[in-house]
Amino acid sequence: MTLKSPDFGFRRSAIATAIVLCSSYSVAAPVLEEVIVTATIRAESLQDVPVSVNAVSGEKMMEAGISKVEDLQAYVPNLTMSETGIGTNIYIRGIGSGINPGFEQSVGMYFDGVSYGRAQLTRAPFLDLERVEVLRGPQNILFGKNSIAGALSLISARPGQEFEGLVSGTYEVETNERVLDFMVSGPINDEFGARLAIRKREIDGHIENLTLNRDEPQRDEQTIRLIVDWDATPDLSASLKMELGKFDVNGRQIEIINDQPSTSTTSQFTGKTYGQILDNTVIGVGPITLATVDADSSVLNNYQDFKRSSNGDYSYNDTHNITLNVDYAWGDHQFTFITGILGYETDELCDCDFTGAPIFAVAAEEEYSQFSQEFRWVSPIGETFEFIGGGFYQKSELDFFDSIQVSSDILPDLLNADDLQKGGANGEAPPFDLTGGLLGLGLGGIGDAGDEIRNLGTPRNFSSDTELFSVFLQTTWNITDLFRATFGVRYSYEEKDGSRKLELSDLSTGAIRPVGEVDTVVAKNFSAERHDLKGSRSEGNFAPSINLQYDWSDDVMLYTTLSRGYKSGGYDARSNASPEANPVRPIQNITSPDSAPIIVGSFEYEEEQATSFEAGAKTTLLDGAAELNIAAFYTKYDDLQVSIFDGTLGFNVGNAGAATTMGLELDGRMALTENLMMTGALAFLDFEFTDFANGQCYQGQTPDFNVSGTDYCDYKGKSNQYVADYSGNLTFVYSTMVNKDIEFRGGVDFVFTGSYNSSQNLDPSQEQDAYVKSNVRLSLGDVTKGWEAAFLVKNLTDETVISYSNDTPLSSSIFGSTGHYGFIETPRTYAIQATYRWY
Repeated sequence: MTLKSPDFGFRRSAIATAIVLCSSYSVAAPVLEEVIVTATIRAESLQDVPVSVNAVSGEKMMEAGISKVEDLQAYVPNLTMSETGIGTNIYIRGIGSGINPGFEQSVGMYFDGVSYGRAQLTRAPFLDLERVEVLRGPQNILFGKNSIAGALSLISARPGQEFEGLVSGTYEVETNERVLDFMVSGPINDEFGARLAIRKREIDGHIENLTLNRDEPQRDEQTIRLIVDWDATPDLSASLKMELGKFDVNGRQIEIINDQPSTSTTSQFTGKTYGQILDNTVIGVGPITLATVDADSSVLNNYQDFKRSSNGDYSYNDTHNITLNVDYAWGDHQFTFITGILGYETDELCDCDFTGAPIFAVAAEEEYSQFSQEFRWVSPIGETFEFIGGGFYQKSELDFFDSIQVSSDILPDLLNADDLQKGGANGEAPPFDLTGGLLGLGLGGIGDAGDEIRNLGTPRNFSSDTELFSVFLQTTWNITDLFRATFGVRYSYEEKDGSRKLELSDLSTGAIRPVGEVDTVVAKNFSAERHDLKGSRSEGNFAPSINLQYDWSDDVMLYTTLSRGYKSGGYDARSNASPEANPVRPIQNITSPDSAPIIVGSFEYEEEQATSFEAGAKTTLLDGAAELNIAAFYTKYDDLQVSIFDGTLGFNVGNAGAATTMGLELDGRMALTENLMMTGALAFLDFEFTDFANGQCYQGQTPDFNVSGTDYCDYKGKSNQYVADYSGNLTFVYSTMVNKDIEFRGGVDFVFTGSYNSSQNLDPSQEQDAYVKSNVRLSLGDVTKGWEAAFLVKNLTDETVISYSNDTPLSSSIFGSTGHYGFIETPRTYAIQATYRWY
């Protein structure tokens, strides 16, 4: 199917480049194929787009085994994505939203023009894509105001004018990964074309769960997509996409990577690691044994070795989306209408103590629905003034539930032991009540704090309803044949309602527990309190930009961009407490109620702003045999939105103050010979918090100040999580005909990065060392019969990489043992791949 519209025209500079390439080809010199992207809505040559953008083709993703966003980061410097225990992080140039269902992502993801702003959707698998474009830096005019760090644009492969099909299977030995892809596409008649794609992927995982004697994470993914194109008239065309997805994961790639001996004054804990405390702790008084904690011995595996100790966890996800794209050409003008309906349901269980002892778990459910409508008016090119304008509407509803679950006696018994030696400090000790305490020995409420959390649940319900209206206009003034100025503006108005309610319940019956000592115990040990919060907010934002482009020569284009962007405020879904610094419950045996525990959470956070300057050049070299692009950037963020771990079990969202990020990005490709292609990218990044007084302290760090009983550490002058001084990749692909039909292709990727901190509290012990990974693919294929067989090796150098780490929950706050858990990337793997295409 061919779209008849000015959207697929090219600037004169692109045509001139094509002429040069064609003339070079006539003398058999190596040349590059032109890469077409839609980063500016219009289809343009990558060399004409005035923005730092990386494009990865669908063919490259299929060959490299890239199945989701997390795999894509290896080929796009300054893009980082990692799963965490209860969320997903995605960062560009050191900026991301952090872990919280209340957040929309700072890195916007757009699938065929429809916003996929939820973090959970970044975990969904890829399927039959034409390409992925990664735009770095604020993209607030054409991609919406929330894309304050950058944007990922995913473009589905569309039906063509010829009948074609594909069947591909991949088998990986080390993790027992099986992938089956099927695609069939072509015209139905003169007006209709269709493309059907199906993917099935199963994997056993690369981490051995010692507790359950199985490999993890086990993935089961199924996706089906149907696209139907309709050329109704020469001027009117429409495309309908329908997709259903299911991706289920059992287990996680998490293990305890550090576990230090306890410094607690409680004798049963002193000198023991957290694993040793869980494995064998006798609780008693003198010769009297009151309880024994004896978890599975797998808890003693407390160092990084691709083995974990866990009772099991899961994440079950169902997604759906329908996208209708209608294009109408009125003369040389094009009108586009994009309607999007999408949603997902998630059911998760996190073994969030990250050990094989059933200390506590977190159950979560999430349901999201979204409707969006976009209208665009695109003018023809070649005029003195060109423009892209339109309007956007989006309505979304989010319902989120989670609950901490204490279903075993391990944590209550250990907390009782600690409470006993601390004279009842973990709960309340009424001086004249001799009916309880000391595990039933009747010593005035001492040693009974753990009893209050037996069979405890903390059901929390969060909802957020959002309605967004925006209009945008981007106008290009072709001042001369060589010099252009582009002015852009987007105005957005958003209304958002949020609510969050947390209760304390009995797991067996679901009944809400009455207010009492349980509130004090939960406040002191979990930093949580009952609360019921509601809010409504509205805000309007004006995001401008100006871009200047100059064609220095036929082969060099220079550009500079100044822009200001916004990311809307909202409501925190995961804080365990209200933002008010009120005493939770006065302890009954003290003379001053002011000594009652005070915890401060969060609920509402404000908008984030970014002011960005970028200058760059797009160059074609060696008579079309090479390209080199360079971009230098400086971005200042104000009221940066952050999600801060409270050091116990919760996350509090707030605005950090200010930060700056600056750097240099280079990417290019070169046809070394007619048979050998080289591509590469390199990025240098410098990030600094310029105002962030309320940062989270890491374990053992001396706080800079204390507010309402909460310790804070000042991050001013520090870098951010995931920021490496440099990162990049280098790829070589060699192809040659073995005979008239058989082609050999060999490729090797080198993916490298400098050291970075994998923990959001910037704990110096969690520094990931610099590394170089290499991936190899060797294939033979018959170009006439359509078959190909390939052998793949990923992470040939067998690098051990920790993509995310954090404090082991409760390990330090209750038991005095400094510990960390980490997400471990896959070690070296080997796979075979067979593909058959027909035309």
